[in-house]
Amino acid sequence: MTAPADPVAAPPAPRTEAELLQRAEALGGLSLAELAARFGQSVPRDPVRAKGWFGQLVEVALGATAASLPEPDFQLIGVELKSLPIDARGRPKESTYVCTVPLTDNVGLTWEDSLVRRKLARVLWLPVESAAERPLAERRIGTALLWSPDAEEEDALRRDWEELMDMVCLGELERISARHGTWLQIRPKAADSRALCASTDANGDAALSLPRGFYLRTRFTARLLARHWAGAR
Repeated sequence: MTAPADPVAAPPAPRTEAELLQRAEALGGLSLAELAARFGQSVPRDPVRAKGWFGQLVEVALGATAASLPEPDFQLIGVELKSLPIDARGRPKESTYVCTVPLTDNVGLTWEDSLVRRKLARVLWLPVESAAERPLAERRIGTALLWSPDAEEEDALRRDWEELMDMVCLGELERISARHGTWLQIRPKAADSRALCASTDANGDAALSLPRGFYLRTRFTARLLARHWAGAR
C-alpha cells in the first residue's frame, strides 16, 4: 500500500478530555489502512508481527506523550489509552496489559500509590476489529469510551492487586497462576525466556525471574463494553 505524499502531521497533546474524546470519536469507522495512510504509514503484512503497531499508530493520531514512561499516556490530562481488540461478536479477544509488576523495592507499596491505580483511574478505550478472517488493513476502529472505575470496580481491582502483591512481596511469584485475581491477574511479560530481571525469593534473597505484567481479564473488559453499549442504546 502506498503512503500519501503529504501525510497529516501528528497533533499536539490534547489539553482537555473533551478534546481527546472528540479526536477519538473521529476515528470511529475508519479502517486501519485509512488511518495508517493519513499519517504516512503502511499496514504491516503479518498480523502477528503487527502486534502493538495499532496502539502506537493511535498514540500518534491522538497526541499521546508518555511513550514508555510509567505515567498515563496523555500526561497533561491524566488519561490512559487502551486499544481493545474485539471479535466479530464484539467481545474482547485477549486480556489487556496494564503495566509492569514491581518485583523489587515494593515493600510498603499501597494500592493508592500503585501504578495500576494511576493507569486505570481514567482510561480511553478504543475497540478495534480483530477477527482473524478479516485482513488487517480492512479492520475498523470502533466507538471510543472514556471510563473511570466505579466504587465496586475499584474495590474489586484493589482486592486483586493486594492479593497479588502480597504474594510478590513474600517471594511467591512463581506460585502465582491464572487462578489468582478475579479481574486483575499477573502474567509473564517477556516473550524470551532468557529476558530475566531482578526479583526476590521466599527467603528475601535476590533472585532472577521473568518480568511480569498486570493484565485485566477479558471478563472485566467484556462487562465494561456490555454496560457501555447497553447505556448507548
